[in-house]
Amino acid sequence: MMSIASDYLIIAGHGVDVVYKDIKNLHISVYPPAGRVRVAAPERTGEDTIRLAVVQRLPWIKRKREQLQNAARQTKREMLSGETHYLWGRRYRLDVSRTSGNYSVEPKGNTLWVVTPEGSDPDTRRAALDRWYRRELKAAVPDLLAKWEPVIGVKAEKFVVRRMKTKWGTCVTNTRTIWLNPELAKKNPRSLEYVVVHELTHLLERGHNHRFVALMDQFLPDWRTRRDELNEAPLADEDWTKATG
Repeated sequence: MMSIASDYLIIAGHGVDVVYKDIKNLHISVYPPAGRVRVAAPERTGEDTIRLAVVQRLPWIKRKREQLQNAARQTKREMLSGETHYLWGRRYRLDVSRTSGNYSVEPKGNTLWVVTPEGSDPDTRRAALDRWYRRELKAAVPDLLAKWEPVIGVKAEKFVVRRMKTKWGTCVTNTRTIWLNPELAKKNPRSLEYVVVHELTHLLERGHNHRFVALMDQFLPDWRTRRDELNEAPLADEDWTKATG
């Protein structure tokens, strides 16, 4: 069935995507990884009816969100040759067979070379790769700020790359500072752009209310698609010989 309209509501502090369809009954779903709430409702369902249905299911919604947010999204990285790692949405085969007195990381072809001193353990390799991801992200952000700050009409005082357990980014409005998760360097560049626009928009509207949604629709009409791509993109390490696609 084809969706005919959509809406976005704030219900008991939760952002809820509403899609109106040619269906008989209302359905509530909670999607991984962060617990996005989506309501599929019959075409002529009133907002009060939707709000009541969500409020009645709040205990279930909260349980589902907690389950999803507590679930491990990544297998532990052993940092051994053959694992799959990601850079800007592209998958690479990790190779740690090279050693050197200097630390370096280089994507070449389908291989991500992580070069460390001989005898380095997995934690040392992991730290070297994490530092490199941070540098990659820091290098990509200034161009996006230069592109979007004039469009949105705001100016971020600074951005910080900081690891966060449950957020891709956040905006500290009183200091006009944007925090970005270094994991974004593993995602498609479209995802980073979405997060930057999202956080800059918070300098106009602090909450995730109707005004914020309207601003996002104005600045980045496909933001919902980008958000879903970001949340659905793989992060888990894989055995390269078993990975497909």
